[in-house]
This record gives sequence, C-alpha cells and structure tokens, in this order.
Amino acid sequence: MSSIHHSNGPASMSVNKVSAFSLTLEQKTGFAFVGILCIFLGLLIIRCFKILLDPYSSMPSSTWEDEVEEFDKGTFEYALA
Repeated sequence: MSSIHHSNGPASMSVNKVSAFSLTLEQKTGFAFVGILCIFLGLLIIRCFKILLDPYSSMPSSTWEDEVEEFDKGTFEYALA
C-alpha cells in the first residue's frame, strides 16, 4: 500500500485563510446596517434613561390650554383677520 501525501504548505493555508475571512459586498452592507441600528438603539436607550431620570425637563413650560386662554382673551386677533 502506498500512502498519498498532500502538501499543505504555508502557501496553500494562507490562501484558504484569506478566502475564508473575506466578506462579500452584501455581508459588509449588512454588518454596516446592523452597526448603524445598534448605534441608533444605544442613543435611544440613553435618551429614554435621561427622560426617566428627569421627566419634567423635557416638558414645555407652557401648555396648550394656556394658549387657548390667551386666544380667548383676544391676544391673537390678527389670526381672525
């Protein structure tokens, strides 16, 4: 019986490693999209925690009812013209 010996030298291994780790354009686009989504999710989480810690800072000082009262008082008469 004769033994068959395949040469798996460093040259053939380096080619296989390079081809195993190369990404296609679709994979790169997918990874970029997922990365952008992760950054967006992180920003939303930070913003939500800021609102949870201080909910009244994000609210405006005047309300819609204040504007209606001013409209009833006649301060916005130019709107009727």
